[in-house]
Amino acid sequence: MITGYFMCKSQITVQKFLKLLFEVLFYNILIYFVFVACKYEKFSLGGVINIIPCRYLCDNFTSCFLIFYLCIPFLNILINNLEQKKHGLLILLSLFIYTLHSSFPYMGVNMNYVSWFIVLYFISSYIRLYPCKYDRNTMFWMICTILCIILSVVSIISILWVNVRFGKDIFPYRMLSDSNVILALLTAVCSFMWFKNIKLPQSKYINMVGGSTFGVLLIHANSDTMRRWLWQDLLDNVGHYSDEYFWMRPIVAVFCIFIVCIVIDRLRIVFIEHPLFTYMKNKVLDVL
Repeated sequence: MITGYFMCKSQITVQKFLKLLFEVLFYNILIYFVFVACKYEKFSLGGVINIIPCRYLCDNFTSCFLIFYLCIPFLNILINNLEQKKHGLLILLSLFIYTLHSSFPYMGVNMNYVSWFIVLYFISSYIRLYPCKYDRNTMFWMICTILCIILSVVSIISILWVNVRFGKDIFPYRMLSDSNVILALLTAVCSFMWFKNIKLPQSKYINMVGGSTFGVLLIHANSDTMRRWLWQDLLDNVGHYSDEYFWMRPIVAVFCIFIVCIVIDRLRIVFIEHPLFTYMKNKVLDVL
């Protein structure tokens, strides 16, 4: 949604896309060969193939985001040639396909993040191009966000009650289990509108952290091997479930992972990305 809100009035460049692609490749290659060198993972052809981005386009966020990013120039042509009413109808049709079918029993839709990102692009660009009368009302969107969170909790409790009362086996998080279901979408839109309107002063530190959040994702959720090493072997939160202060352990773990990944990504940006793309800008990108 953030991408759609800002990019609907902007354009991608070769340099922007190459930076994204280089970041993905850098962490895929580095993390894989570190695990191989430490003998935590065996070298294999399949492992090398997994380094390649966009090898699996379904629910892999990184691969789907890279492909979606290439669609932005064409999406901008579409939305800039739609009048407001048709833009709104396109959103309703998209939500009928993706959100209605995924949210209610006896209905279903095969999830594909590339097309779902495009739907979110339609929504966030509409918000940017056609602001409503509540667009700048921070209190309104804060209340809506809180209500959505309460409804989400109620939906989980209600499904659990139905399962126990009537002997059903309904997935308790059905209304939240993916980003296209109704309560997840409503919470995302309301929280986006709320935070969009919060007046925060410019801060180079916030921008620095924000510029490395994609790196945090690429590091800590890089592969099944990384998840096994991080959550099972290194942190082993499940193994400490009976500890007296277990409730504190996941909070500290998440905080530490975020900080360490931010530091790693900042080092990559300063010592590798900046010098590399400065050289490329002078030698290659100007030609492109």
